[in-house]
Amino acid sequence: MVGLTMGVLTALVMICLPNQYKSEARVLAADSRSGTSGAAAMAAAAVGVSIPGQESADAAYVDILNSRSLRESLLKTTFTFKVRTWLLGAAQSRQQTLYEFLDTKNLDRAVKELKTRITIRRDPKSKLLTLIVETESPQLSQQVVQRMVTMLDEFVVDKARTRGGAKAAFAEKRLAEARIELAQAEEAFRVFLDGNRNYLQSTDPSVRLKGQRLDSELKLRTQLLTTLAIGREQALLEEKNDMPILNVLDAGNLPIDKSAPARGTVVLAVLVLATALTWFLQNRSKVLARLVREPSPAV
Repeated sequence: MVGLTMGVLTALVMICLPNQYKSEARVLAADSRSGTSGAAAMAAAAVGVSIPGQESADAAYVDILNSRSLRESLLKTTFTFKVRTWLLGAAQSRQQTLYEFLDTKNLDRAVKELKTRITIRRDPKSKLLTLIVETESPQLSQQVVQRMVTMLDEFVVDKARTRGGAKAAFAEKRLAEARIELAQAEEAFRVFLDGNRNYLQSTDPSVRLKGQRLDSELKLRTQLLTTLAIGREQALLEEKNDMPILNVLDAGNLPIDKSAPARGTVVLAVLVLATALTWFLQNRSKVLARLVREPSPAV
């Protein structure tokens, strides 16, 4: 009777608990192109995370996803979803930040609570990252995991500094300087031609020499500008090739079946334990009598 009572009480408690729903996203970190691992490591360093050996991009991505700055940004994101506060309750429509949904006293506790709801798995061989988010709302779980993938992609592209990017920045700066130098050479040659339009036929050797020098300088600056422009375009292409690539295999499913709690298993376990405990209490004298034996008399 006691076991049945405990089972009923446990069932009532489990009914009051809301369902939990898991949404999964899978991301393949492609670092086959040159510079991707370094770019991911630079992005991780932007949030104060060091990558020993910089062995692969996926290792850096895990640390980025676990970074405080990304978690705080995720907490401040507003989501629209439906949630039930208990099993038989009506679904409530909400539009609130994740921080408001977790309903913690401060941001530090919210970050810790968020850590318990997010699981990140990494396969070193396939470089596959699996992101799992579990909340009381299927829509919220899906939106949070999708937001994490988007934030990771945006963060890596924004923070990563590649070798091609450094080349492109230098080429752009040098190209701007070359344009100024070309304009100065053109202006100097124009001023000279205003007074010496037919300098090649001049009887003064110094005039011919100066005109030829200014003409050569102008051609040199023009050629330099063309070379730098080509170099900049090549550097921009290298920058695109060096950018870390996130291949999103699964963007995040909308869970239908709950992941927890396992009500039937818990109720059955409590029922079995309560029944066993009741039987023990009713028969404890017999059990103890068998366990505790009187010492045999000395011979």
